[in-house]
Amino acid sequence: MPAFSRLKTFLGQARRALQLVWATSPGLLLGLVLATLAAGILPALAALLGQRIVDAVVAAMQLHQQTGAAPLWPVLRYVLMEAGVLALLAGAQRGLSVQQALLRVQLGQKVNTLILEKAQTLSLMQFEDSEFYDKLVRVRREASTRPLALVSKSLGLVQNLISLVSFGVLLVHFSPWALAILVVGALPVFFAEAHFSGDAFRLFSRRAPETRRQNYIETLLSHEGYIKEVKLFGFAPLLLQRYRDTFTKLYAEDRRLTLRRDGWGFVLGLLGTTAFYLAYGWIVIDTVNGHITLGQMTMYLVLFKQGQSAVSSSLTAIGGLYEDGLYLADLYDYLAYPVQVAQGDITEGVRPGDGLRCEGLGFRYPGANRATLQGIDLHLVPGKSLALVGENGSGKTTLIKLLTRLYRPDEGRILLDGSDLQDWQEEALRQRIGVIFQDFIRYQFSVGENLGVGDTRAFDDTQRWREAAVQGTAEPFIERLENGYATQLGRWFAGGQELSGGQWQKLALSRAYMRRDADILILDEPTAALDASAEAAVFEHFREYAKGRMTLLISHRFSSVRNADHIVVLEQGRVLERGNHEQLMAQAGRYAELFEVQARGYR
Repeated sequence: MPAFSRLKTFLGQARRALQLVWATSPGLLLGLVLATLAAGILPALAALLGQRIVDAVVAAMQLHQQTGAAPLWPVLRYVLMEAGVLALLAGAQRGLSVQQALLRVQLGQKVNTLILEKAQTLSLMQFEDSEFYDKLVRVRREASTRPLALVSKSLGLVQNLISLVSFGVLLVHFSPWALAILVVGALPVFFAEAHFSGDAFRLFSRRAPETRRQNYIETLLSHEGYIKEVKLFGFAPLLLQRYRDTFTKLYAEDRRLTLRRDGWGFVLGLLGTTAFYLAYGWIVIDTVNGHITLGQMTMYLVLFKQGQSAVSSSLTAIGGLYEDGLYLADLYDYLAYPVQVAQGDITEGVRPGDGLRCEGLGFRYPGANRATLQGIDLHLVPGKSLALVGENGSGKTTLIKLLTRLYRPDEGRILLDGSDLQDWQEEALRQRIGVIFQDFIRYQFSVGENLGVGDTRAFDDTQRWREAAVQGTAEPFIERLENGYATQLGRWFAGGQELSGGQWQKLALSRAYMRRDADILILDEPTAALDASAEAAVFEHFREYAKGRMTLLISHRFSSVRNADHIVVLEQGRVLERGNHEQLMAQAGRYAELFEVQARGYR
């Protein structure tokens, strides 16, 4: 990238970072600016006062030798003035530290909130894209601190530039060449830092999948939901070895970069040290020859040493700013990620009561060789139930994601009450759908909150909790818990209590019943973890609740499926058979074959 383009990009990123920090806390940012200005000016003033002190001491000593007495106030006033300046400098530096610490916490919270808010506007398909997920991981890991780092380094650069200007005003009286030596001595270190900053970012970006895989292995080895299987299968040694192998690979890359970065930094830093001691010798010789006073020699040496440090810090900060800007580019790219805008605004279909229709529905996952669903035609009317049957991978769960508008169809359309599903207002559509997924979430919240998420409008409504628990047959075991609906579930937090698989499933069923305004009920393997008697009780409650509603059921248990008004058999994404139980058994096709296979297991 050309230098001008790189500078333009950096300035744009710095402006956006500054706007973000200003939006987080204008007061703290102004405080940082004021403290930075003070920290930039005061060192030169301290050096000037140091010169006055030394020269005043030399003059006092000469006067004492000549007259036997010398007034102390001319010396002590400079000492007091320097003490005051250093106290102010210490206060400015402490102010910078305190305000940066406070702003870091606030900014981290703000950026993480922006990241999470953005995540809620993205489609499920985007989350299932590994490249996008790698970007999300990188952004969450680094971007919460990078905006403040960029602003802090920018202010540090301003501070150093102010110091350099004030140092230059004083050094130019000695020689303009001293300024040239000051700058040239620091340039090699800057070029090395800028080069290796880019290498560090490219390394970080390239190995995001390995870092995420390592984090996943950590989860497998430490999460209560996985550890029992890992232990029983004796999987831990293999996982640990894979974890070590991944670490070894990442560490080797880190080590190689660190050695190159610091090795070149040391070698090139020697050039700056050589430049300093050349200037040191020059100033000493001029002092010995009487061209400058002892106080001026002290001041110039301090100025040159601090100036060299300021130049080096400035150039290193520029390299760091470039690296921060590269990381921030990921944040801005993520925040600018295209949003799947919900364009629908209708809250009522053109043919109320027509139900749910699929017309020529087709869907293919990105990069897949074949369509997951193709040519699907269905009609689910109010008061009727539809069951989907098929082997794993036949497209049943994908169809549910299309019907709930988590995915958009590639072909055909889905109609609700005669209007395209994409034309519906999202909130109105969500309120009409009650769903339990096969992989439902086991929230590490209280029992009541686990129910309340089913309808966030009634999240804290204890009466609604109880009604939903009764319908989902969860109330009996909830009442036996020590703290009832206030019982903390899971093992992540203190006092948590774990439930059995069947109890969790009853809780998930009850959660679906929270949305009592829903007239579309979608159940994906709702009784997979329940015994036969519990399953019978669940469906007895369900049949009463489902009256007048549209019900879509996915289940491998034909004892549940056979009672559906209409059954559709899917195979490789296409409708193979359709009809009620008696009709499908009479056809002696795939449904009858699957039913007989399962029935033999009970004979």
